[in-house]
Amino acid sequence: MQVRRGALFQERPAKLKLSTPKGSSTVVEGSKEPPSRFAIYGAGAIGAFLGAKLSQAGEDVTLIARSTLAAMRDQGVRVRSPQGDFVAHPGVVGDPAVVGPVDYVFLTVKAPSLPQIVPHMGPLLGPETAVVSAQNGIPWWYFQRYSGPLAGEHLESVDPGGVIASAIDPARVIGCVIYPAAELVEPGVVQHLEGDRFSIGELDGSTTARCRDLARALIKAGLKCPIRPDIRRDLWVKLLGNVAFNPISALTRATMAEIATHPETKALALAMMEEADAVAKALGVVMPVSVEQRLAGAEKVGHHKTSMLLDAEAGKPLELESIVGVVVELGKKLGVETPHTRAVYACARLLDQVLAQGSRQAQ
Repeated sequence: MQVRRGALFQERPAKLKLSTPKGSSTVVEGSKEPPSRFAIYGAGAIGAFLGAKLSQAGEDVTLIARSTLAAMRDQGVRVRSPQGDFVAHPGVVGDPAVVGPVDYVFLTVKAPSLPQIVPHMGPLLGPETAVVSAQNGIPWWYFQRYSGPLAGEHLESVDPGGVIASAIDPARVIGCVIYPAAELVEPGVVQHLEGDRFSIGELDGSTTARCRDLARALIKAGLKCPIRPDIRRDLWVKLLGNVAFNPISALTRATMAEIATHPETKALALAMMEEADAVAKALGVVMPVSVEQRLAGAEKVGHHKTSMLLDAEAGKPLELESIVGVVVELGKKLGVETPHTRAVYACARLLDQVLAQGSRQAQ
């Protein structure tokens, strides 16, 4: 079946408006720009949702897929969303070598898969290609292009052996914090639950043309894309809840509301969040919200299943190291005690091992 690609040319607008709201973010308004070339490496729920939105908006998008490859080639990406259902037809391939250099590579695979895919990224990278890191938790690049505590430090928990760092030049990297919640309910079918924000930022805090161009493309696609001057703080704000709710949910099979209202798990989650907050403070990160506010926010989310719980239910590997293990590693490096986090991490690691054994036996 012929794969329909995004349009190659579009009308250029007469003007573009840049606005900087009080606070911190640069927001790009206005949307009609010539399309950029995107490769989205990882066609799970978030990657497929992002690729479908960009393709629908006329960008030149190729999804690099594995298990969903045939379904997406044959039927496109079908998105079910409170904002309206639609079908998009980005390019879909299994081999990045057939794509060639692009403007932006979005890495939307789960963090544990990064060491396996980065050696195959070479054909996608031209001289100016930007690599947008869109994993949960603390990424491999955290201490690159950075002048704070532990500058230049390697994080073994998220980049074993330095495989990722050796494959991706730090100058290429744009940080990204993803907020949409989505599930891949069947191959090629994405259930978008909520959220449309992809916050981005240069590792050195600058506002660059490539970030403005990326923001334009995402905004044109109907997404929010603030350019953040301190993307690391945004990572920590999201991690503050994930470090507790993700592993506790996977271990207990409980929703966020159940964890936040059960006295013992609420106390445990609060203790883990306080430990993560202490690690962040040791790195010079000041949270804009308190742990109590973050806990209350989680309760308001209601009976939402975390991504780690969904992976546990599906027997998939858990995105554990970048969310929990890295906090333990950083605590050791910084001399910050993390006893509650270490205990939950130990249990979750065993769960991950059991799930992996079950998956192998099923094969």
